[in-house]
Amino acid sequence: MIKYINETVEYLQEKGFDKPEIGIILGTGLGQLIDEIEIIAEASYNHIPNFPTATVEFHKGKLIYGELAGKKVVVMQGRFHVYEGYSLQDVTYPVRVMEKLGITTLLVSNASGAINTNYKKGELMLIEDHINLQGSSPLAFKGVAELGERFVDMSAPYDAKINESFKAIAKANNIKLHEGVYTSVVGPQLETRAEYRMLKIMGTDAVGMSTVPEIIVANHLKLKTAAVSVLTDECDPSNLKPVNINEIIAMAAKAEPDMITLFKELIKSL
Repeated sequence: MIKYINETVEYLQEKGFDKPEIGIILGTGLGQLIDEIEIIAEASYNHIPNFPTATVEFHKGKLIYGELAGKKVVVMQGRFHVYEGYSLQDVTYPVRVMEKLGITTLLVSNASGAINTNYKKGELMLIEDHINLQGSSPLAFKGVAELGERFVDMSAPYDAKINESFKAIAKANNIKLHEGVYTSVVGPQLETRAEYRMLKIMGTDAVGMSTVPEIIVANHLKLKTAAVSVLTDECDPSNLKPVNINEIIAMAAKAEPDMITLFKELIKSL
């Protein structure tokens, strides 16, 4: 994998990706952040050596380098998922590439379903901890010790200082920001009522199909990490209604301005 990473990084450096400080993974709900970036260079995933290609129609497929709030950033416009048929190593490969390019902080966004019945769709949740139900680990491969410590401590996977900054920014801008536990499942099917009940018993506040693999690898690489979910639907098994994926996308778009404010103001403070 080291050889592949070096090939990818060399290609991107030749394209003008020069020592970014912050990596950002744009999941559902933060796509318009691109409009706030002074773009210096970009590369389509299908042109980047050894990179996976996004196959989900509402996920773009570009790696973008530029300046945001005075900081050099590298941004994934679209991410990869296990449900697309990729391995966990494929899903997290871009995080390893961004770290090799120079980032020291990784910020992540996603869309998720609210398990906590006090949380409503259209609101945001700061992830303070997570549960991995994807069935494996992105670190479970031969040779992982060549890239970092195999037995990664996950007692505090999300940076407490960044999370405190997010909460302060939310308060100052009158943004409702919950804090809770995110559980990552494989998907792509949504959950049954019995599964929602199980997730609630486990201590889940929101459920989705991404983010946790990237956070595990970011901790493997000793990056500071933080993640925010857009709550796009309410998953109360006692009052469950069929979910329309277009409604989920629309709800993410509605919450997008608040998400952009959080990320921009945070990056200014880093």
